[in-house]
Amino acid sequence: MKNKKVRVLVVEDSLFFAKILEKKLSQDRNIEVVDYATDAYDARDKIIKYRPDVMTLDVEMPKMTGIEFLKKLMPQYPIPIVVVSALDDKVFDALNAGAVEFVNKPNTEVPMNEFIDNLCEKIKIASEVNVSHYKEITKRTYSRQQFSKSSKYKLIAIGSSTGGTVALQQVLSKFNKEVPGIVIAQHMPPVFTKMYADRLNRELILDIKEAEEGDYVENGKVFIAPGNYHIRVKKIGSKYKIKLEKGNEKNKVNSHCPSVDVLFDSVASQVKEEAIGIILTGMGKDGAKGLKRMRSKGAITIGQDQQSSVVYGMPKEAYRINALDYQEPLEKIADKVINIIKEN
Repeated sequence: MKNKKVRVLVVEDSLFFAKILEKKLSQDRNIEVVDYATDAYDARDKIIKYRPDVMTLDVEMPKMTGIEFLKKLMPQYPIPIVVVSALDDKVFDALNAGAVEFVNKPNTEVPMNEFIDNLCEKIKIASEVNVSHYKEITKRTYSRQQFSKSSKYKLIAIGSSTGGTVALQQVLSKFNKEVPGIVIAQHMPPVFTKMYADRLNRELILDIKEAEEGDYVENGKVFIAPGNYHIRVKKIGSKYKIKLEKGNEKNKVNSHCPSVDVLFDSVASQVKEEAIGIILTGMGKDGAKGLKRMRSKGAITIGQDQQSSVVYGMPKEAYRINALDYQEPLEKIADKVINIIKEN
């Protein structure tokens, strides 16, 4: 992380909660809260005044919602934003509008200390994000391509983290129902993974769901690992079956559950040369070693390039350890997959 403190503007319509956030965040030696704002207009003025490195943003606010504010703000003044939200799929509207990350507000399931620790971590991640090109990426749309039905590839495994919700949608939007089955490990909390899967299922033509124990991987189907569950695949005859393992403090891998490495390791072991592995934007190293194992077993591997990544962490590590066959900008990853399948 940066040596200097991350300067944060807190935007929260509850004055009481805003003051709590200001106090709690300021206790982190790497964070300085420059001020707080209680609505979008107040926030706009204080962004100009303080030039913060990161802004936390409440979704539900008076006068103008957080989503509306994001849509107006980002084209004029791109700033890394961490959304602080109740349990609601509006967070995905915020991410599509340019927010970098989100944190669930404290509740009976998420105590205050855990919420603050999570928010501090996301603020520090956001401070290293290049949002200027991220906004441009979110504007692109793609047409779908046809596949060869006789391809040797049976499964596509994808891993992603920060920026992944938007990146995944853009990759998946180019596929039709002939695409080999897709299994995804995206770093995301419980409940939100189902909201995200349901949302994608409504918007895209693929059959997309939060994975369940015993699901079979089939063409045109997409399975997203539930939050706090590792996801694996197991070969049963000529098919591949989803296996889930509930997370706890002892079985996290690279501090994550779901872990991309866990998924990729199982694909390397079970699917081998009949798989394609993709590692997308994200902080840290999760997935890089697993992708290298996939490559060593004959799978084709693809990583997102630096320029199109929100955070060039996971793909960078995969590139560094020679885990990639190809490195592509986000908008060309689906095309690369389609070409690989057509050629085989």
